[in-house]
Amino acid sequence: MAAPPDETSNIAFGKRVGEGTSMAVDRLVQVKAYDQLRALLTDVTRALEKLDEGSYGRCDRCGTAIPPERLEILPWAAICFRCAAQR
Repeated sequence: MAAPPDETSNIAFGKRVGEGTSMAVDRLVQVKAYDQLRALLTDVTRALEKLDEGSYGRCDRCGTAIPPERLEILPWAAICFRCAAQR
């Protein structure tokens, strides 16, 4: 994965409406997208580990079977719906 967008760059909002605003918003969108992709990569990696361990389809928290319908929609799900709702 490419390096994350620089969160500390000095993009400031200008004194007038519109000055630097679009650049700042673009940067925020880039950082958010990177964070979401990074989280997805972590989840997919965990699902692959579970396949190797033979525990794919079992909740990491309570150990119950994750319904096939959930895994069909979210193949990288590592926790059941009940545990996810408790987060």
